[in-house]
Amino acid sequence: MANAVANAAHLAERKALSVVLDAAIKNVNKDRAANMIKIVDLVQKFNGDTWSPTAYDNLRNVFRDPNSKYMQFTNKILDNIDPKILKTQLLNLGFEAGFSGFKQVQKNSKKYGVSIPWVILIDPTSACNMHCTGCWAAEYGHTKSLTYEQLDSVITQGEELGIHAWVMTGGEPTTRKADVFKLCEKHNTSYFMIFTNGTLIDDQFAEDMLRVGNLIPSISVEGFAETNDSRRGDGCFDKVMHAMDILREHHLPIATSICYTSVNYKTVTSDEFLQMLIDKGVYFTWYFHYMPVGNEASTALLLNPEQREYMYHRVREIRGYKTGLPIFAIDFQNDGEMVHGCIAGGKYYCHINPNGDVEPCVFIHYSQANIKEKSLIECLQQPLFKAYQAGQPFNDNYLRPCPMLENPDKLRGIIKETGAPSTDMASPESVEHLTAKCDEYAKDWAPVADKLWDAGHMDLDSWKKDKKSASASV
Repeated sequence: MANAVANAAHLAERKALSVVLDAAIKNVNKDRAANMIKIVDLVQKFNGDTWSPTAYDNLRNVFRDPNSKYMQFTNKILDNIDPKILKTQLLNLGFEAGFSGFKQVQKNSKKYGVSIPWVILIDPTSACNMHCTGCWAAEYGHTKSLTYEQLDSVITQGEELGIHAWVMTGGEPTTRKADVFKLCEKHNTSYFMIFTNGTLIDDQFAEDMLRVGNLIPSISVEGFAETNDSRRGDGCFDKVMHAMDILREHHLPIATSICYTSVNYKTVTSDEFLQMLIDKGVYFTWYFHYMPVGNEASTALLLNPEQREYMYHRVREIRGYKTGLPIFAIDFQNDGEMVHGCIAGGKYYCHINPNGDVEPCVFIHYSQANIKEKSLIECLQQPLFKAYQAGQPFNDNYLRPCPMLENPDKLRGIIKETGAPSTDMASPESVEHLTAKCDEYAKDWAPVADKLWDAGHMDLDSWKKDKKSASASV
């Protein structure tokens, strides 16, 4: 009875929000700033103290200034993205995942005595039409897939726990696009993102995105044609650009996924590269630090401390309220300070590989539980995840968040304590072999990270002056 009442209240709340969003989107062109502020007021009403009052005030100030960078960014979204997509994203990612689901996740975390993640990354298949250097999925082999029924079961169990944000990785998830859209259609209150190489996106794919409304692609690109194709294969860049053109023409949102290395880090953060993405219709980009995962992984692509410090400041410059360009950027590694260090191991997210193994992270291929053998909650209660959560944060300096890359002794200790086996399906890698590739990197990065942390993270204006001086002296 209690569940029925709660479900009815939830549906009523979603319906009320839906009606308000319909009105706001319909009238947004009449007085855009005023209507955007109304939406912020509405979000604050529903979210309560989930965010600080300052966060809402900052958003209101953005919309009060018609010339602000992020007001222009908002205008571009409103002018170019299909209204149905906007509404569904706000309802599913904002209300279901960010507000209602997050509260349910917190409640269930207390109930089950283990953290329930806010988002789960899941691989429908290990199959891929490419083999990119430094891709964790390239180490899996191409012979494993989860059935539609297995994927559906996991998502259903997750939604019952409050998880309404799902990211599909691989392999290449678009090789299973029929099942992906079937899942989006069935689980129409959840939000889905796919990390894709983009080469299989066509007009029908775009039409299906418009139909379901709750899927967004994050397309991998590593620089301009020569740089990108040197890692991802000849002709890949042109196919990616074509995919973006298709999505933009259908008024669909586009995100990008960018692995930065010692070779491409300046290219993929340059104004020229970012402007190209913006012109193609990209609104959001993930930056991922190269990880030396796999027995054959090279350490040559790891950044040195100076290069990583550049990334730290440059991404903050890109997304600053007044600096950079109208695109929102997140650096998965260097933004650890925003989320209090490592978020893996079920703390906020985890990863399910195409064999069904529930891993702490897409870069950490060890597990003691499989969704083919156990329920999702049982998998989340595995000793490996409990040890992970007991150790978090792995460093008081959140600029050194990862138990592998910046704190390799921590991962060695966790795997030794729990005995979790390698889940690499092609070539199992011992934790000693994996972490040995990170020891020198961690040692070299530590003093730089500590300097930034102790100094209050060197302010952006000072860094820009130093960068300008360095450029003038070259």
